Amino acid sequence: MTAPPAGGVPGGVLSTVGATPLVELTRIFPDSGFRTYAKLESHNPGGSIKDRAALNMLVDRIRSGALTPGKSVVVESSSGNLGIGLAQVCRYFGVRFVCVVDARTNQQNIAVMRALGAEVEVVTECDQSTGEYLPVRLRRVRELVAGIPYAYCPDQYANPLNARAHRQTMREIVEELDGRVDYLVCATSSCGTLRGCAEYVRERGLATRIVAVDAVGSVIFGGTAGPRLIPGHGASVRPALFGADLADEVVHVDDLDCLVGCRALARREAILAGGSSGAVLSALDRIRPRVPAGSVCAVVLPDRGERYLDTIYNDDWAAEHFGDAADLWKDPSVEVAAC
Repeated sequence: MTAPPAGGVPGGVLSTVGATPLVELTRIFPDSGFRTYAKLESHNPGGSIKDRAALNMLVDRIRSGALTPGKSVVVESSSGNLGIGLAQVCRYFGVRFVCVVDARTNQQNIAVMRALGAEVEVVTECDQSTGEYLPVRLRRVRELVAGIPYAYCPDQYANPLNARAHRQTMREIVEELDGRVDYLVCATSSCGTLRGCAEYVRERGLATRIVAVDAVGSVIFGGTAGPRLIPGHGASVRPALFGADLADEVVHVDDLDCLVGCRALARREAILAGGSSGAVLSALDRIRPRVPAGSVCAVVLPDRGERYLDTIYNDDWAAEHFGDAADLWKDPSVEVAAC
């Protein structure tokens, strides 16, 4: 069991959360006329941007004694990445963690959570009225919190500390680019990243245009709920952190867009990233005819691609779900210039 360190910075592995690399993408849109920089959130210790929110939602409660090692229990709903981040923080501080996931959650993510000591409960039945898993996951979290002594739910969907963590994400991008970011493109799920980045931009009077990327089948920006294959992108329940004024523009992309964006990113930039990263790149491709020449664009790539090797990067899975679009995901026309 590790005592919380004093001061503002956590100790050990948690001190490596944030300060992720920002790299220029020079090959994916070679003739765009603007520059694109990618924030590689896969370099967080748990492998995703959710490490920031997990740490920010728990560390002050642990320091204050509101969460006590050996006594308190953290209970949360997750599609995978936040669960890994919370499992890491809870393991480091010796706090019990129960994560409620669903049948779409990547098995590797579940295995990682369990390896970090989390107790994982898998919801296998959809909500009867919506046909989605999330309402059932949230109900199960409420049941567990009510039934477990000293249980606490961080509630990523409504916790302002989730959004506050991503003000730091945006601050890192802005400082790295010497204060000029004309476009920021980020995916939406809990809306923590969107809200945190947008609030940082507006409070400082920056001219950055915020482009939110939502999933077809997500209800966040008023869409109709529908089936989605890629976990962690979009939502079947609008999060409390949502705000209609947070984004200057919304782009909806489907599962095939995610796959095509991921494959293109891997082939052209040698970056293996997760499904919502592909969504972000596809969205930027969608709007790029309207992006003025000379602009500076930043995209947030939320997680790593190893957790999608059995889906997005698996040709058999792709053929099963998108058989009529084989040329799109195989991208046979791509000819990457020599270095």
